[in-house]
Amino acid sequence: MPLFVGTSGWQYKDWRGDLYPADRPQRLWLEEYARHFATVENNNAFYRLPETATFADWRDRTPDGFVMAVKASRYLTHIKRLHDPEEPVDRLLRRAAGLGDRLGPVLLQLPPTLRADPALLDTALACFPAGIRVAVEPRHPSWWTDEVRAVLEERGAALCWADHDSRPVTPLWRTADWGYARFHCGRARPWPRYGHQALTSWARRIAGQWPDRADVYAYFNNDPGGAAVHDAAAFARAATALGRTATRTPDVRD
Repeated sequence: MPLFVGTSGWQYKDWRGDLYPADRPQRLWLEEYARHFATVENNNAFYRLPETATFADWRDRTPDGFVMAVKASRYLTHIKRLHDPEEPVDRLLRRAAGLGDRLGPVLLQLPPTLRADPALLDTALACFPAGIRVAVEPRHPSWWTDEVRAVLEERGAALCWADHDSRPVTPLWRTADWGYARFHCGRARPWPRYGHQALTSWARRIAGQWPDRADVYAYFNNDPGGAAVHDAAAFARAATALGRTATRTPDVRD
């Protein structure tokens, strides 16, 4: 049960030369990605929810043990704003079932304008069956209350630990026996990279909250210029230096 380290998405043309060989066609990038990483956060589903056959194709193109977290459709989080969640949650899970045993956590990233509504969140989380891990990334400060924390804990949902500009922008609550972290943008050069100190600090935070046997998922969303690839690898090295068991990352060095 390791620290799963990956990136938010894999289809970035400026990763050619960093992660993808120049002669590798884009249709084979997922296979190439999965050679180097054991997990990815699929954010395609946020913009347009794929059909079941597409999820099944991703399953078939990745090796045993590969884990794909899925960012929930914006229809649920940004258009419906968590209201009437039964149908969109059911549709998401029916389609994502095509991943089979590759399916990892589902991420609910809430709009920055959505103010706290613990009852609304509780109703949405109740739509997910037991066995489906859900991480929640609120982005309005009104969510940081004991009542919200209690909802997450009671539903076994993980508060997503989010970073922006190399600092936490969420409370560091442990609300489940597993964890989820997202890294949006660092402060190092070249932008939007993370520096060694920031990555080591995050590795220490995670090591201080979860034992090595716990599943913790960490995804780098700072994709421009291949920053996410380099930072994910550096983060895994920092975690390993602290005695954590991290999943495979590419051998990229600055």
